[in-house]
Amino acid sequence: MNRRRDAEARNGLARFFPIAGWLPHYDRASLRPDLIAGVTVAALVVPKSLGYAGIAGVPIVNGLYAAAAGAILYALFGSSRQIATGPSSALAAVAASALAATGMTGGPEAVALVAAITLGSGVMYLLLALLRMGWISQFLSRAVVTGFLFGAAVEVVVGELPKITGTQASGASSWRKFADWIGSVGDADGTTLIVGLLALVAILALRFTLPRVPGALVLVVGGLIAAVLFDLGDRGVALVGDVPGGMPSLALPGMEFLTENAAVILLASAALLLIGFSQTAGDARAFATRHGYRVDVDQESVAQGMANIGSGVLQGIPVSTSLSASSLNDSAGARTPVASLTTGAILVLTMVALAPLFSDLPKPVLSALIIDAVVFGMMDLPEMRRLRRVKRVDFWIAVAAIFGVLSVGVLTGVVVGVVLSLVWLVYVNARPQTVELGRKPGTDVFWSVEEHPDAEVIPGVVVARFDGGIYFVTADGLEDGLRAVIERREDPLAAVVLSFEGVDFIDSQGSAKIGELLDLADVGGFDVAFARLKRSVRRVLAADGVVDRIGEDRIFGNIAEAVRAIEPRV
Repeated sequence: MNRRRDAEARNGLARFFPIAGWLPHYDRASLRPDLIAGVTVAALVVPKSLGYAGIAGVPIVNGLYAAAAGAILYALFGSSRQIATGPSSALAAVAASALAATGMTGGPEAVALVAAITLGSGVMYLLLALLRMGWISQFLSRAVVTGFLFGAAVEVVVGELPKITGTQASGASSWRKFADWIGSVGDADGTTLIVGLLALVAILALRFTLPRVPGALVLVVGGLIAAVLFDLGDRGVALVGDVPGGMPSLALPGMEFLTENAAVILLASAALLLIGFSQTAGDARAFATRHGYRVDVDQESVAQGMANIGSGVLQGIPVSTSLSASSLNDSAGARTPVASLTTGAILVLTMVALAPLFSDLPKPVLSALIIDAVVFGMMDLPEMRRLRRVKRVDFWIAVAAIFGVLSVGVLTGVVVGVVLSLVWLVYVNARPQTVELGRKPGTDVFWSVEEHPDAEVIPGVVVARFDGGIYFVTADGLEDGLRAVIERREDPLAAVVLSFEGVDFIDSQGSAKIGELLDLADVGGFDVAFARLKRSVRRVLAADGVVDRIGEDRIFGNIAEAVRAIEPRV
């Protein structure tokens, strides 16, 4: 009995703390590939975390805090074996936009605000898991996310260009910042420009000629060596400055600070949640499918929530699933979250022993790293081309999202993206198709008259199928579609057969609309029959008295039965 109780307790603990389930049964044969994968990912994550902190507008060491917290806490709470969690360029751009909205340009207040929105997003992740509201991520369509990320990348690049040239640029939008930068190019610092351009050429050359080499790490190491060899700081090239070593201290934003910036914190936290979760759920499922196991999406929300809370408490920046790091983790042979724990351990060692070395990193080198990361991580040209080829409307929605971000900023751009998604959702659902059907010659099969010109149209009988739920948004669309089908027919109308095989939901307004259609039939003097009425729909119609009006003898299991019953009366 005690053993059984202990087993149940372990299973219950493993449900919320997955490491308790897999670690006691860890296969030592997995240790070597896990360690190799962890070290490999750390080589990618360390330099990129510095760049992402630069995007977010906080000291670069805070990027290391976030990366360590994300890697370790995800390994403890996550259900995926290959996912790598850490800072990302998109989330950092949202954080930077929050700083811009409050006018904070650095210092302790900027760190506190970024930490606050990171904590806020973590709490929202936990609420998402508790309330099982993963569907909320669908408020941003893929087209909107593609456009948003593309626009955010352009904004980040525009913000980094002055650091490449050693000039200043300002403006209320990316358009104005870019125009201001163009005007300042004539005042560019020669040495800074040379360093920036060489850094860009180097990281791009590595990406295209030696893609397996960790270009970001090579660039950072090369930049540090160049700064010492050529005394770049004394030659006018801006350096990162003091980077403290050691472990971060735990801190929480003060209540007064939270109250003063509540609106921005809530909006930015929600934006982080929408963007982060849309990546997390899909990536976790993809790796699980590839390796033949299952992930718990709610547990993934818990893992991301704990990772962000941990990062926020350590004064880090927002974290989420990193597809590039996860793919590298997978290709390097990761079999369990021990790989992620290894990455986290290396990040901790880096903070303690190596962080001060980054003080001499030239800012134009860091900017080149950032530009490379966002251009190749957020500007998805193949997806834009696919949208243009497959669905032109989706392409223009993505373009609208790009212009929205560039015109009003990343943070407000998320709101624009949500609005675009919802407007498109309402537009698409407001006019479901009403399809006229005809009989396939020699059979009892009915198919679309438009798609199959040889379909037999029954004289005096309109057979139509409504493809969509009937509720307050679509109810009028049902009537409009049916009228359009009737008006296309030249023969006198004697009966209508409505197929509801595509209707799986109806509300009170939809039920009332069915009643109005019966009124229309009474006035028009034609008969009405229904086919394929689903139980849930029939239940609503019965409660509203509509089934009694229709009559049980006018409700059929399929279209052929309905036509055979009604055709002799025509």
